[in-house]
Amino acid sequence: MYNPYSFGYMFYDKTYFLVIIGFVISMIAQANIQKAFNKYSKIKSKKSITGYEAAKYILDVNAYNDISIKKVGGSLSDYFNPLSKQVALSNDSFADTSIASIAVAAHECGHVIQYKEGYLPLRLKSWMVPAVNFGSKLSFPILLLGIFLSQQRLLDLGLVLFSLVLLFQLVTLPVEFDASRRAVKVIETSGMLVGDEVSAARAMLRAAAYTYVAATLSTALQFLRLFILYGNRNSRRD
Repeated sequence: MYNPYSFGYMFYDKTYFLVIIGFVISMIAQANIQKAFNKYSKIKSKKSITGYEAAKYILDVNAYNDISIKKVGGSLSDYFNPLSKQVALSNDSFADTSIASIAVAAHECGHVIQYKEGYLPLRLKSWMVPAVNFGSKLSFPILLLGIFLSQQRLLDLGLVLFSLVLLFQLVTLPVEFDASRRAVKVIETSGMLVGDEVSAARAMLRAAAYTYVAATLSTALQFLRLFILYGNRNSRRD
């Protein structure tokens, strides 16, 4: 007999294809950015500017003297932390003179400019971090508890907490696209890259932005699946 709260139904129901679609989309996006990075990391910039030098130039020309630059391990692990006021460049970006390294460094500095200008989506994203961390950790345990106890209120709470993750990713999209737009603009106006190099940097950053789109779509499909399974509906049949 159909049981909407069964553990097996949660993992092996017909809506599981939504998870598979999300997984495929994410894998395609990841493969795309890796392909773009591998391609443009092999093309050295004509002016032989490193990722560090590109970031340093952007910070200096804007008089952002309170922002530091550090090197971190990994590949494509670059980020800007507004709390520590640090731009972190990966080993692949810090000392390399490729188009990819300059594009990545400029992108992270794009986040710095957003931070300094009080860019609203970035502020919203920062405000949401504590709630999103809470929601991402507790949403599935609460959903599982709701299934075990057959409690719709717990299921609803789990869905609400999971929706915070989706909302966070939606807010992240304009932040990332805007940072890339700012990066291309400063790359072009500063002359760090010239001619076709600018188009290459734009393509590299576009591929990176699509990974965020893919992640958002994947989360949205997962949320849709959970809502279909355990959303608060007026009628259920045993």
